[in-house]
Amino acid sequence: MTWVLDKLKLHKKKLQDSDDKSYQLFKSKMRLAIFVLIFCTFHYGSGVDPKNFKTCDESSFCRRCRKVQPGNSKFVLLPGTLNTYSDSITIDLINKDTNHLFILKVEALEGDIFHVLIDEKTPLQPRYRVTDALKGTPKSGTIKVEEVNDNQLSITTGINKAIIHANPFKIDFYQNDVLSVSVNAKGLMNFEHLRHKTQPAIAGENEVDGEVPEVPKTIEDEDPGAWEENFKSHHDSKPRGPEAIALDFSFPEADVLFGIPEHADSFILKSTQGTDPYRLYNLDVFEYVLDSKMALYGSVPVIYGHGPQRTAGVYWQNAAETWVDVLTTEKNVVSSIVNFVSGSRKSDPPTAHFMSESGIVDAFILLGPTPLDAFKQYTDLTGTANLPQLFTLAYHQCRWNYNDDKDVETVSAKFDEYDIPMDTMWLDIEYTDGKKYFTWDAFKFPNPLAMIKNLTDLGRHLTIIIDPHMKRDSGYFFHNYCTDNGLYTKTSDGKDYEGWCWPGSVSYPDFFNPVAREYYSDQYLLSNFKTTTADVMFWNDMNEPSVFNGPEVTMVKDTIHHGNWEHRNVHNLYGHMQLMATFDGMIKRDPNQRPFILTRAHFAGSQRYAIIWTGDNLADWGHLQHSIKMCLSEAVAGFSFCGADVGGFFGNPEIDLLERWYQTGAFLPFFRAHAHIDTKRREPWLFSEKTRLIIRDALRKRYSYLPFWYTMFYEHEKYGFPVMRPLLAHYPADKDAYAIDSEFLLHDSLLVRPVMEKGVSKVDVYFPAKDEHKNGDVWFDIDNFQKHEKVGYETIAVDERKTPVFQRGGSIIPKKERIRRAATLMKDDPYTLVVCLDKDGTAKGSLYIDDEKSYDYRAGKFIYTKFEFKDQTLKNSFETKPNYDTKSWLERVVIAGLDKTPKSATLYMDGKPFELDILPHEKAIAIRKPGVNMAKKFVIKLNY
Repeated sequence: MTWVLDKLKLHKKKLQDSDDKSYQLFKSKMRLAIFVLIFCTFHYGSGVDPKNFKTCDESSFCRRCRKVQPGNSKFVLLPGTLNTYSDSITIDLINKDTNHLFILKVEALEGDIFHVLIDEKTPLQPRYRVTDALKGTPKSGTIKVEEVNDNQLSITTGINKAIIHANPFKIDFYQNDVLSVSVNAKGLMNFEHLRHKTQPAIAGENEVDGEVPEVPKTIEDEDPGAWEENFKSHHDSKPRGPEAIALDFSFPEADVLFGIPEHADSFILKSTQGTDPYRLYNLDVFEYVLDSKMALYGSVPVIYGHGPQRTAGVYWQNAAETWVDVLTTEKNVVSSIVNFVSGSRKSDPPTAHFMSESGIVDAFILLGPTPLDAFKQYTDLTGTANLPQLFTLAYHQCRWNYNDDKDVETVSAKFDEYDIPMDTMWLDIEYTDGKKYFTWDAFKFPNPLAMIKNLTDLGRHLTIIIDPHMKRDSGYFFHNYCTDNGLYTKTSDGKDYEGWCWPGSVSYPDFFNPVAREYYSDQYLLSNFKTTTADVMFWNDMNEPSVFNGPEVTMVKDTIHHGNWEHRNVHNLYGHMQLMATFDGMIKRDPNQRPFILTRAHFAGSQRYAIIWTGDNLADWGHLQHSIKMCLSEAVAGFSFCGADVGGFFGNPEIDLLERWYQTGAFLPFFRAHAHIDTKRREPWLFSEKTRLIIRDALRKRYSYLPFWYTMFYEHEKYGFPVMRPLLAHYPADKDAYAIDSEFLLHDSLLVRPVMEKGVSKVDVYFPAKDEHKNGDVWFDIDNFQKHEKVGYETIAVDERKTPVFQRGGSIIPKKERIRRAATLMKDDPYTLVVCLDKDGTAKGSLYIDDEKSYDYRAGKFIYTKFEFKDQTLKNSFETKPNYDTKSWLERVVIAGLDKTPKSATLYMDGKPFELDILPHEKAIAIRKPGVNMAKKFVIKLNY
C-alpha cells in the first residue's frame, strides 16, 4: 500500500505541472483509489466486523414478523370460495384484522410433494414470484377432495394427505397417516398487503359528532422502519411500503432441523430463541465469524426435520432477504435422546419460522419419508449438478494472483519437477487489463493463447475469473455497450446504478434483463473473447453482488431491475442469474463440452450451472473444521460440488495446519488451494521435504479415487442423492450420529474423519448404528484393511500422514493407481476394484465410464457397470449395453473381509476360464491382472 501511495504522489506532482483538467481528473481518481486501498486494508485483512451487518432488531421487517404472537392467528379461510381442480384447490383467505383478502392454492405434485401458494387476491401491483430456480415445471398429481366437517377440508393423493383447517388457518400434511409437516400450527403467519401510506387523522376531517375516527394501529404502523429505513449512512426509500411475509412450519416427527445454508455454523441448526434468527441474504463477508447465524455468500431456503422414523422438508421459494427462526423445546440433541430412550415425545415439535421482506408464500412440502427421499424430492424440483468433466474433480492450484505468464509456466513445471499431480491453474483479477473483464493485461500476459496451449499440451486447464461489476471506463467496450443500450441495473430515479468495487467506479449488468444476459453470454464466444480457447473455464466471484460502498457491502434495495422489480425482491437471485448467462455463453462457445463454473453467490437451483466453495476463510483450525460442516449443509441443499480454500484464504497457515488441510481437502468434492494476495507463497515444493511428501501423498490419494468420485457424480445426476452425506442419511435411527459434523460419508461407501485438531496423536471416530438395537456395519481402514465392527466411538491413532478413512463392508469401490501429472492423462489407465465384504460375505458397487468431457453420454455413449460379490464370486452386469469404446481394463481386485485365503481364482470371460494369481496380504488378498476390458462381462470365482 505504501508503494502505491508513493507512486500516486509522484504522479500528482507531474500533473500539477500540467493542465488543470488533468489534475482535477487525477484528484477524483486518487480519492477513489485511496478509498479502495483503505477498504481493502480493513475489509480484507482485519476480520469481519459484525456491526457492519444487520441484526434482526436492525431490520424492520424482521422485527415486525417476530412480534407476531403465537397461538392467535388472524388468518381464516372462507369455505364458500372453494374451487376444486384435478390437481389442486384454491380458496380465499382473509386477515380478520384488516379484512384484506388473499388466495390460497394447494397443489399435489408427483414424488410425494405438495405445493402451497398464498398471494393477495387483488394486490395494488403484482408481487414478485421466483421463476428461475426450478429446473422446470413440476409434474402435477391427481387429488381427491373431501369436506371432513365445517372447519376441515381433506386433499388426498396416493398415500399423502393434506388436512386444511379453516379457523384458524392451518394445514397438516400426512404420509401414510403420519403427520409429517404442519403449516401455521403456531399461528405465526404474517402477510403485509400492499397499501397506500395512511396519514394521521386530522381534526376537522371526517368528524362524526365532533369526534375524529381512530385509525386502527398495526404492527407496520408502529414500526418506524416500515415505510423507509436507515442503516448506518444508507437510506432505503421503500417506495412500495411494508410487504413482508412469514409462515411457520412444524415437524412433528423430528428431533432436529438442518439445512438453510450458507452459514458458518453446525450442521444441526441451533435454537434461535433469545438470539438472532438465521439469515439468508447473499453478502460479501470476509474472514467470517464461526458458529454464527450471520448471512454469507449463498442463500438456499430449504430446511429438513429429521427423527428416527421420518424425514420431511420445506423449500421456501423466495429470493428476498429472509430470516429463519428455529424454535425448539429441546436445548440440545442430548436431551432429545433422553426423551427418545424414555419413550416420551415432545409436545411442541421443532419449528422453522420463515420471514421474508417481500414476495409471496411459495412453499414446497417434501414428505420424505427417508433422508435420501427428501433430498431427492428437493433436487427433483431444483435440479442436480450436471456431471462434471473428470479433470474438475482433480486438484486445482490458485492464488490471488499468479503474476504473469512466466509465473504460470513455472508453477506448472514445478509440479512436474516434484512429481505432484495438478490439473488446473487459476488466475484471479490481476490478469485483466485494469480490472476490465474479458480483457488481458498485455504486459503481464502478452500471449494468452500460447500460455493456455502450454498447459493443455500437458493435459492441464486454465480457469480465469469474471466478476459481475463492470468498470465505468469510456475506453471499455462492455461498459459503453451497456450504457448505450440501457443494460445496467438502474437507480430508483432511472439512472445507471454506480458503486465501487475492485476496478474503482463500476456498474452492474441487469442479469434479469434477457438482452443483458445475452450480451454478457456472447462475450464468452471465441469470436469475441479471442484470447481464450474452448478449454478455458470460468470463476464468477463477487456476485452477491459485492458493492464496497453499499449497505452491508452490497447493492441498495431500491435499485430497479428488468420488469420494474426492486432489488429487494430479487437480491438472492442476482448471482444465480449471472450463472445462467455464463453457462449459456459456455454452451454457445462449445455445445458439446460440459462447462465448469465456480461461483460464490448462489441460490436454490444454482447447482445446475456452477459449483461452490465456502468463500474467504481464514488459515486457522476452526475454519478447517467448519469446511466440513458448511459443505454438509450445502450438500443436502443440492450443492454436492463444494469445497473450501485449502490452507485458508487469509493468513499464513502453520505447517501442520496446511498438511492437515490438504489431507481434508483430498476428500471434499472440490479440491482447490487458494490464498490472498498478501499471503506468502505456499506451493507444495516451497516447504520441507517432509511437508512436500505429505501433501504429495494426499494429492496422489485423491487421484487414485477419481473413478469413485466420477461414478458418484454420475449417480448424483441420475438419482438426485448427495455425493457428500451426513451420517443420518444412512443411519437415520442413530440419534448419537445426528449432531456429528466432524465426519461424513461419501456415498454410502466411505466414512471420512479428517484430522482437524492441532498436535493430536489420536482422534475419536464414530461408527454409526443401523438400528435401535445398535447393530452396525463392518468398516475397513483404507490404508491397512484393519476391521472395525464396534458401534460408537473408537479411538484411532494418527501420525502426520494418517487420515482416518474407512470403507464400508458391503461396498465395492473403483480406483486407478497409476498416478500421472494430470487426470486427463489417466483416461485409458487400468482400474483396481477394492471389495470390502459385509458380515454376510457380500458386497456391491458400480463404475461409470465415458469420454470425461462431452455431452455424448446423454446420447447413451457410456459404460455403467454394477459389481456384486456373493458366494465367493465377483461378477459384473450392465443396465444397458455398453456404448463407449474404452481402452481401460481391470488390473487388480483387492478383497478384504474373507474368512480364509483362497488358493487361486478363475476368470470366466466369453465362456472361457483363465487362471489368475492371488497375492495374499495380512488382512486382504489381491487378484493380479484379470486383464478384462471394462466394457466386457466377466465372472471371477475364488477357489479353495
